[in-house]
Amino acid sequence: MPVESGSSAAARQAKQKRKSHSLSIRRTNSTEQERTGLQRDMLEGQSSENLETYLRMEDSKLPLSLRSNLLDLFGQIEREFENLYIENIELRREIETLNDRLTAEGQTIEGGDLTKGALKAKASHSTSQLSQKLKTTYKASTSKIVSSFKATTSRAVCQLVKEYVGHRDGIWDLSVTRTQPVVLGTASADHTAMLWSIETGKCLLKYVGHQGSVNSIKFHPTEQMALTASGDQTAHIWRYMVQLPTPQPVADISVPCEDDIDFSDKDEAEGDAEGPNECPSVRVAVTTLRSHQGVVIAADWLVGGKQVVTASWDRAANLYDVETSELVHTLTGHDQELTHCCTHPTQRLVVTSSRDTTFRLWDFRDPSIHSVNVFQGHTDTVTSAVFTVGDNVVSGSDDRTVKVWDLKNMRSPIATIRTDSAVNRISVSVNQRIIALPHDNRQVRLFDMSGVRLARLPRSNRQGHRRMVCCSAWCEDNASCNLFSCGFDRQAIGWNINIPALLQEK
Repeated sequence: MPVESGSSAAARQAKQKRKSHSLSIRRTNSTEQERTGLQRDMLEGQSSENLETYLRMEDSKLPLSLRSNLLDLFGQIEREFENLYIENIELRREIETLNDRLTAEGQTIEGGDLTKGALKAKASHSTSQLSQKLKTTYKASTSKIVSSFKATTSRAVCQLVKEYVGHRDGIWDLSVTRTQPVVLGTASADHTAMLWSIETGKCLLKYVGHQGSVNSIKFHPTEQMALTASGDQTAHIWRYMVQLPTPQPVADISVPCEDDIDFSDKDEAEGDAEGPNECPSVRVAVTTLRSHQGVVIAADWLVGGKQVVTASWDRAANLYDVETSELVHTLTGHDQELTHCCTHPTQRLVVTSSRDTTFRLWDFRDPSIHSVNVFQGHTDTVTSAVFTVGDNVVSGSDDRTVKVWDLKNMRSPIATIRTDSAVNRISVSVNQRIIALPHDNRQVRLFDMSGVRLARLPRSNRQGHRRMVCCSAWCEDNASCNLFSCGFDRQAIGWNINIPALLQEK
C-alpha cells in the first residue's frame, strides 16, 4: 500500500472537515444555552429564512408541555441520525481505503487499468457489499425512529384487551346490550349468534335458531331480547338470560401468536376444543318475521322497542310490529340490494343504505306522513349509514370514503374522510362522537366528526385482525373495553381507547 505524502494527507483532512461541516446536524433542545448557540450560528452564517424559522419557534402558540414533548422527540430523531451519520463517515473511509487498495492491486495486476478483468469484478463485488451495508444500516436506524413514534402515540392510547374466539366462520356484526348485565353479542356466517362475557371472554349463550348466516344482531333498549337478521330470509326476536362469570386476571394474549399460523384453522380448532360448545343454547325464537324474498342483511329496533325495521337483498326494508309480528310498512325505492339499516336513538327515523350508491332517510315521526330523502354522495356501494346523537348521519362506502351529513342540509356532506380501503359497518361513540372505521385491509381507524384522523388501532402478526374487519361497536361506559371490532378471522376483539389522551393528542 503506497504511503501518502504530507500534502495529500492534509488535503484529505481538509476535505473531510468540509464534508463534516456541510452534513452536520444542529442540535435543537429546549435549554436556553443551546438556543443561544443556535441563534448565534444563524446570525453568523445562516440565511434569513432560517432566522425567521427560529423566530417563529420562539413565538410559537403551542402549549409548553406539547413543545417540550416535540423537542424531546426531535432530540431522539437527531441522535438516531447522528449515529447514522457517524457510521456513514466510517463507511466512506472504508470505501476510500478499499479504492486505494484496489488501485495499488490494479497497478500490479493490470497495469493501472481498473476497467478490465478480475479487478473490475472484485471492485464491483466489494462496492455492492458496501452499498448493501449502507442500506441495511439506514433501514435499521429509520425503523428505530418509526418505532419510537409508535411507542409514544397509538400504542399508549389504544390497547387490545380481550379476544373473543369461538365462531366457526366469519363474524359479520356485533353489538353490546343496553341493559344489565352488559354482554357482547356477535352474529356469524356459521348460522349462530353468541353472547360473551366482556371481562372474561367466555361464551355465555349461543342462539342456533337460524338456518342461514346470521348477518346482524341488535339488543332491545330495555328488555333482555335480541334481534337477529339472517340469510334464511327471516329476522328472529329471541329472549336470553345469562349470568356473568367471576372476572379472571387478564392474560397476555400477545405472546402465543406465530407469524406463519393459518389463524382460521387455529380458531376453528379452539372452537372445537372448548368454550362455545359448552355454552347453553337457545333454539326457538319468540317471534319470527317473514315477508322478505331475499337475504335479510340487517335489522334494528325503533326507539321504544315496539317496532323493528329489516333490510333485505330484495331491495326493500320492512317495518314490523313486535307484539303482533305484522308487517306495518314496506319501504321501497332502492334500485339494488340493501346493505344496512339503522334507527335514530331518540326519534322515529330510519336510514337504509344500498348497493345503488345511495342511502335513504325515512321519517316516521308523523303517523300520517312518511317522508323519504335520498342522499347521493358516494360512487360505490354504501356499506352502512348511522345516526349520531345530534342531527348528523355518517355514511361509509366501498368507494373508500366516509361522509358526515347534516340532517338539516342534505345537499352536500359537511366533512369527507378519504381512506385507502373500503369501509364496512361503522360506529360513532355517543359522548365524544368518535367514528370507528373497520376496513377491508384489516385496519381499524378512528376519526372525529370533522374528518381529523385520531388514531389507528395496533395491528401486527401478534395482535389485531388478520382478515377483513366487518364491523365496529362502541361501549363507552365499560371500564375495560370501550370499543369492539369483528371480522372474517372468526374473532371479535375488545379494545381500550384512552379517549381523553386521544383527544389531547389531537
